[in-house]
Amino acid sequence: MVNKILVLAVAAWAVAQVLKFLISMAVYHKFDINYLITSGGMPSSHSALVCSCATATAVDVGIQSPMFAIAVVLAFIVMYDAAHVRRETGEQAKVLNYIMRNWNEVKPEEFEDELKELIGHTPLQVAIGAVLGVTVGILGGLVIFPQ
Repeated sequence: MVNKILVLAVAAWAVAQVLKFLISMAVYHKFDINYLITSGGMPSSHSALVCSCATATAVDVGIQSPMFAIAVVLAFIVMYDAAHVRRETGEQAKVLNYIMRNWNEVKPEEFEDELKELIGHTPLQVAIGAVLGVTVGILGGLVIFPQ
């Protein structure tokens, strides 16, 4: 027995990660395999994952189900975190990296690697990830795993 909600959520995440990799190749003109597993960037794989989960839950058990309500609440929490809390962390990392690169008294080599700046998402990246997740949830729930 397959858990179709979980399969579709993971599929949406995987599609988002592949799209992120392809978009980074097109925009930055470099082949960086890390985009297949990294957070941040377009589209938000976090949004795709949770929105696909909520949508597939709605298709499977209906929008009146407590399971759907829980999935939607968790989706909003994850998307808020991605667009606000984690984005601010990335902005702080940019400032700290700048300070470390330009600090004359202490050489940046004395510190660990640079802080990761691409952590959160813009609201557009979250929205596109959400649309991707809803699309995968609907198509998967109605076409791949019909009742």
